[in-house]
Amino acid sequence: MESLRQLALHLALDLTAVALLTFAVYYPRHRRRDLLPAYLALNAALFTVVAALAEVGNGGGTALGFGLFGVLSIIRLRSDSIQHEEVAYYFTTLVIGLICGLPQLELSQAGALTGLLLAVVYASDHPKLFARSRRAIVTLDAVYGNPDDLRADLDLRLGEPLNWTVMEVDFVRDLTVVDVRYRVAKEPGKDIEPKKAAKAGGADRTTEPSLEAV
Repeated sequence: MESLRQLALHLALDLTAVALLTFAVYYPRHRRRDLLPAYLALNAALFTVVAALAEVGNGGGTALGFGLFGVLSIIRLRSDSIQHEEVAYYFTTLVIGLICGLPQLELSQAGALTGLLLAVVYASDHPKLFARSRRAIVTLDAVYGNPDDLRADLDLRLGEPLNWTVMEVDFVRDLTVVDVRYRVAKEPGKDIEPKKAAKAGGADRTTEPSLEAV
């Protein structure tokens, strides 16, 4: 009876923590409903597996190892559809299920560790943290012979470039693809006139960027 009571308390802690993570933190910030069932199901399934293994094997470490190995072997994360911060939420729900699923762990310790995870995710993914920083993949209809000209063009069109990587240069079609991190202006909203790009090959070109947010 005592073991059932302990398991019920751990389950209540687990469900409370994952509900706060998904419904109070993740969804209000990212608005992806399709990932909510994945987070909840992953957490509940992992809690069940770890709790069952702990009872059968009488060893928290064994249960933890098997649970982690099993989950990591079946989860498939596609980088083209899941952003890095969403992967962080995936692994947070995973770890919460692991911690709460160990009946040998004191409820106070499980609660403290779970609270620490929630606090770290809440703070690190807060909208006000580096709120003006952005990332985009920009395609420019020009080839730049001077990095300063590329920087000036990005500064005019997007905001202050913090760092960028030239991913592709096409001399045939006069294209430059740039992965850029930049800081937006404090008061955006002005229409920006197209800028004449730097001379490449002896001719001026007007750049027409297309943005693909990542």
